[in-house]
Amino acid sequence: MVRPGAGRRLLGFGARRARSRAAAGRAHVDAADRGRAAGPPGLRRAAGARPAAAAGRRHRRRRPRRRRAGPARTVRGAAGPLCAGRPAMSGSVAWATADPYADALRAGRGPLFLRRTDGWLLPLEVERWCGRADPVDLAVLDRCEGAVLDVGCGPGRLVAELAAQGRTVLGVDVSEAAVEHTGQLGGTALRRSVFEPLPGEGRWDTVLLMDGNIGIGGDPAALLERVTRLLRPGGLLIAETVPGHVDERARVEVVAGAATTVRGAAFPWARLGTPALLRYARRAGWRPVAQWEAGGRCFAALRSRSTSNRAEPPNRTAVISSQRVRKPSGESPVASR
Repeated sequence: MVRPGAGRRLLGFGARRARSRAAAGRAHVDAADRGRAAGPPGLRRAAGARPAAAAGRRHRRRRPRRRRAGPARTVRGAAGPLCAGRPAMSGSVAWATADPYADALRAGRGPLFLRRTDGWLLPLEVERWCGRADPVDLAVLDRCEGAVLDVGCGPGRLVAELAAQGRTVLGVDVSEAAVEHTGQLGGTALRRSVFEPLPGEGRWDTVLLMDGNIGIGGDPAALLERVTRLLRPGGLLIAETVPGHVDERARVEVVAGAATTVRGAAFPWARLGTPALLRYARRAGWRPVAQWEAGGRCFAALRSRSTSNRAEPPNRTAVISSQRVRKPSGESPVASR
């Protein structure tokens, strides 16, 4: 009942119960409402409050509690990794931290492209790189001699295959994801650029530049000179080229799609057909020994100059211990891929 007069009061047993429980600091919930989901915060009434008290007063919304600072959790978003609990990075910072090449290797699939500054796209065969050596690869490996250095080994299918055959082999790649994948396949790889100091320099019997890696650094002449210093005198280089008369240098970036904003930093790259490779090689004193095509892919084999004062072949112990050398400088992962 509500008695008219000065103010409004609740009469009866319910009023006494509400007052007593409110005084005790406990909220009263009717049996019929127990277990129901709470409504929106702005529509809930403080439990135990008297209706008379609510009349003529506005409900004060409670301030949300501040979350305690703690370690940020990595969240993968469309624009790259962000941190929960911290302000989102600006577009330029998120772009700089993106690594679509590493993401594709860890996923084992594309799409992944090299994109020139004019927008031209070159598809990258991530699925083939992340798989096991195919028949075309195996035919190339049959030509390898002695200890093998796979430059730009990527996820390591060739290194793993040679290791399974009991061969002395080392892969080198600037991508941490590529080196990790090589190890998962059972191969040994070193995270380093080919232009940095490497174990066994001047003593390798064979150097591989597969999957278009003759383009590393964007300067084929400089790369051929570097390989000369890695090989023993008269050592063997096997390089994979592109079909046709191609001799191209460009700055490229790795992207996950034609319209994506997730891309790696730009870096110099080259694309060579076999005729162009042979021109560079002859100028540097290399001797062509074979060229062939298989499975839509093109290859050339060359012998290095026969002048060097180091002829001791590398051994497996030296190769494995090389994993403890210093880390490489920052370089685009695809630059040695």
